[in-house]
Amino acid sequence: MAAISPTMLDVVDIDNTIETPGRRSELVTRNSSYAEITDSVCYAAESPHPPLAWYVAFAISTSLTMMLGLMVTYLLFTGIGVWGNNSPVFWAWDIVNFVFWVGIGHAGTLISAILFLFRQNWRTSINRAAEAMTIFAVVCAGMFPTIHVGRIWVIYYLIPYGPNQHAIWPQFRSPLLWDVFAVSTYATVSLLFWYMGMIPDLATFRDRATTRWKYNLYGLLSLGWTGSARHWHRYERAYLLLAALATPLVLSVHTVVSFDFATSQIPGWHTTIFPPYFVAGAIFGGFGMVVTLLVPARALFGLEHLITLRHMENMNKVILATGTIVGYAYAMEFFIAWYGGNPYEQFAFTNRMFGPYAWAYWTMIACNVISPQVFWFKKCRTSPLVMWIVSIFVNIGMWFERFVIVVISLSRDYLPSSWGYYSPTWVDILTLIGSFGLFTTLFLLFCRFLPIVAMAEVKGVVHQHNHAVGHHEHDAAH
Repeated sequence: MAAISPTMLDVVDIDNTIETPGRRSELVTRNSSYAEITDSVCYAAESPHPPLAWYVAFAISTSLTMMLGLMVTYLLFTGIGVWGNNSPVFWAWDIVNFVFWVGIGHAGTLISAILFLFRQNWRTSINRAAEAMTIFAVVCAGMFPTIHVGRIWVIYYLIPYGPNQHAIWPQFRSPLLWDVFAVSTYATVSLLFWYMGMIPDLATFRDRATTRWKYNLYGLLSLGWTGSARHWHRYERAYLLLAALATPLVLSVHTVVSFDFATSQIPGWHTTIFPPYFVAGAIFGGFGMVVTLLVPARALFGLEHLITLRHMENMNKVILATGTIVGYAYAMEFFIAWYGGNPYEQFAFTNRMFGPYAWAYWTMIACNVISPQVFWFKKCRTSPLVMWIVSIFVNIGMWFERFVIVVISLSRDYLPSSWGYYSPTWVDILTLIGSFGLFTTLFLLFCRFLPIVAMAEVKGVVHQHNHAVGHHEHDAAH
């Protein structure tokens, strides 16, 4: 079947955010039929040439990815002295990047698993892209602690496979080792959850394939899916089980990451508020990245009728709510430091506001606390340009949050004689930029070759809506 270009359809962005009492607004606009939904999603993969903007973005992102490879190679051959790490800031740029990317990877599984368990139908158009974002963000996150060990060729020492030639065992009481298990488990379950949800859509790609290699590839990936009642029954059971398994992981993985800091004695880190604070911040930053990706993606591939303004508005409401929680956590940190009466804790937070890194702290406050407040206004929540700009600010703010926690706390601890000022080197900066290139490259390849929207689930939502409308009209007629 020939692919239908978005230009062949009416691409007007219909506002479906208006609430009508007694009746739910449709989640998919233009009265799209099942065939139109399939054509729209398959267009990106079946079109012989993607849009010009895709080529431009891909060229830029692959260039940045190659730069990342050069930086990592330079690091391995030269040593981590090429970074700006110093005494006392032994943890610096790379750990900031690690926590940032893990947080970004948080929202994908949250959208898919938790909203699925709560039967929130609005997840269906955005969950696939969000799940993909999770996988790619975890790939970026895993890279930083791996290269931070310095001698990456002996990183297998971390694996508890038994006494090795040096009789070294991992320190199981260390939260850093818990991180290894938490993040790897989270990545595995997220990958399975993402792949399981794609199987029916991969079978659709297989059935529409026009070349032998595409038919074989998508046929292999779809695991012989036929769409029979037995397949659907087993698929829904397995998807539900994976959602139930992934939900506690969503909460646990960033809690464990927060333990890296909360179990230490460093002023500014030793606080019980970190686990919920980190989880809320991860959801906040993850939704920000989903909006950053989907605003251009839906316009690029003509998916405005599937990823509608209602979906975007709901995500912006989540950003507003979690941003407010994060702002509350910032305030509580100060209150706890004052109420606890510990002079070192009080100095740590005063130093954040007025010390040599005050510029980073106030950048964090402006981006994370102030910028989301525009979403109190519906006009801003439903404007693609405004929400995209705010989402960029959220991404910047969340990166600076990790910078504030890691660098400021380490640079000035108990002894003034050991204080130091950390500055990143050009290798640090280019490695961070390169990680964004890797993330974007993976996402662009996903948009080009895999179903960006969960077709089968969206059709289920359309069916429910049409059924409800039919009942409503039937009741009105009688």
